[in-house]
Amino acid sequence: MSEVARIRPPGVNRLRRSLHFVPGANEKMLTKAIATKADGLVLDLEDAVTPDRKDSARAVVASWLQDVDFAGKERTVRMNPLDTPWGLADIEATMVHPPDAYLVPKVSTLAELQAIDAHLSTLEARYGHPPGGVGLILVSTETPRGVLNLPTFSDCPRVIALSWGAEDLSAALGAPKNRYPDGTYLDLYRHCRVQTLLCAAAAQLQAVDTVYVDIADAEGLRQECLEAAWMGYTGKITIHPNQIDIVNAAFTPSAEEVDEAQRLMAAFAEAESRGLMAIAFEGKMVDVPHLNRARRLLARAAQTGAST
Repeated sequence: MSEVARIRPPGVNRLRRSLHFVPGANEKMLTKAIATKADGLVLDLEDAVTPDRKDSARAVVASWLQDVDFAGKERTVRMNPLDTPWGLADIEATMVHPPDAYLVPKVSTLAELQAIDAHLSTLEARYGHPPGGVGLILVSTETPRGVLNLPTFSDCPRVIALSWGAEDLSAALGAPKNRYPDGTYLDLYRHCRVQTLLCAAAAQLQAVDTVYVDIADAEGLRQECLEAAWMGYTGKITIHPNQIDIVNAAFTPSAEEVDEAQRLMAAFAEAESRGLMAIAFEGKMVDVPHLNRARRLLARAAQTGAST
């Protein structure tokens, strides 16, 4: 079967308002994270684990996947990059009882994703798992080459969502800052944020916004989430439990938005019966794009439970 003909993994449309990081092998943090309202947990084998503890952390995460009830949350493993001694070993150890997806950091080329795809296919066959069932969530802009190659990454059929990264990219560039003093991103990082969203939308994938590292700044987090949601992002990565409820709220349609969308749908239904698709609605001229946006918002509301 050609890659073009392959179907994306079933998790491509899963609810991902909040993807919460859990350091690998930290039982206390895992227990706490399962009790939150995060939509998914990212079991981190990369930056949260020192080189001397990679093997032991990998074994613990593999045991979690086998034994722990994640209460319906998406189970994602952040593997180490392929150009390290640990990347393929992370996959080998955790595919016996596979996660729903792997978070792939520091992606630079499509060839890396194709290598991961092939390895996963071998392991799915070995352990009797559904072929192509495990997805890939990419942190797509952590290397300069990754930024340049970003439009090609969705050609890997396992990719189900794109995120982006500012911290590792600024380190790779030797840049001391990635934000202006007022907290907004410098132009390069704004470019990465916009390109990630556009590439995800072009491939009908989810776009998940990057981390907000100032864990004490709840209002700054809320504003950044609202901006991301207005742009079209569907969720955000969280690094502290206190961030989760703020993130979920920002990426859930409000009662006012749902009510307005329902009124708009009703107005269009009445207008369509008269052969009209461009109408005046509550003081504004609206047409088909507004109708499509209302449909998407109501579908999103139903997925989050905001319409009930």
